[in-house]
Amino acid sequence: MLLGLTLRELTEFVEQAGEPSYRGRQLFEALYRQRIETASQITTLPGEFRDSLETRGNSIGSAKIENKFVSRDGTVRYLVRFSDGQTVETVWMPEGDGGEAGDGSEAGQEVPEKDARGWDRATICISSQVGCAVDCQFCLTALLGVKRNLTAGEIVGQVCAVLNDQRVSPPQERVNIVFMGMGEPFLNYENFIRAVGLLVEGVGIPESRMTVSTAGIVPRIYDLGGEAVRPKLAISLNASNDELRTRLMPINRKWNLEKLLAAARDFPLRNRERLTFEYVLLDGVNDSAEHARELAELVRGVRAKVNLIALNPGPGIDFGTPAEERVANFQKILIAGGVPAFVRRPRGRDIYAACGQLKRTVDAS
Repeated sequence: MLLGLTLRELTEFVEQAGEPSYRGRQLFEALYRQRIETASQITTLPGEFRDSLETRGNSIGSAKIENKFVSRDGTVRYLVRFSDGQTVETVWMPEGDGGEAGDGSEAGQEVPEKDARGWDRATICISSQVGCAVDCQFCLTALLGVKRNLTAGEIVGQVCAVLNDQRVSPPQERVNIVFMGMGEPFLNYENFIRAVGLLVEGVGIPESRMTVSTAGIVPRIYDLGGEAVRPKLAISLNASNDELRTRLMPINRKWNLEKLLAAARDFPLRNRERLTFEYVLLDGVNDSAEHARELAELVRGVRAKVNLIALNPGPGIDFGTPAEERVANFQKILIAGGVPAFVRRPRGRDIYAACGQLKRTVDAS
């Protein structure tokens, strides 16, 4: 598979094939910037070399869109298939209104004017694993378990497939990337960080427009802080004390709130950058005024904001969605406690595309 190889690796590949080294750059541009799907489309390469790529089985390794579902709010959920038959889900959100990237689309913030296409920017939510091993009790993806990690090429391939389907080409058009689909990116760290580099250098999406969400793999938070090229960091918190977080997120037994908040405080932020704490509100479970006050105290001193997400419901999830007034009250308490807090507007809830709803469905329900 060629998709997922770096410029250096592609240069070595063409040299071993007896071609001049500059063919590596041509191949790199074709794979990532032009997002070609077959070797026959790479018109910058000699016909003989293109034919040899096909005959020697050096496939591009493109992700294939198996199906897609369009929400009434414009969100699109894609079912994406890979060469071994495994599938993941990828979500396109025009306007960036999913809010996962901290792109100004949270409730209460001004949204820029749309252009002639009906949107001014968009967010692509991509998966890093087939399923997920973290087992958060309020997430549909957790019900699948984990099948395998995605390769860097499969991660990038989701972005390329969606951009081609939407006929969008960054960096001319503003596209945000959020690693918040199926899977825990930090349990597939090497492929995740390799994909980030390819998206920046190849596809043309700046790292400043990427965000990765983790359930709290503490050692990898420290690793991410040391990367030369990295997305912004979001931490899925979802509870204000250890007892409750362990109930909702079993991973808290390994890395509790003390360890997690220590890593958050140590994380090296860029100028004007903030961490994001994500907090899924579950009716009558973690959404009381006392929980809000506990949370404000917990994150005090961290340069961060809190994204509040009212639970997106689904079959097999034994929690309810809190009323809007309860969500608003939780937000007010945080703000009064000096914590910037935003309510994330649900996107694609009607097609199971919202946060926590991805479950590899082949229909719209």
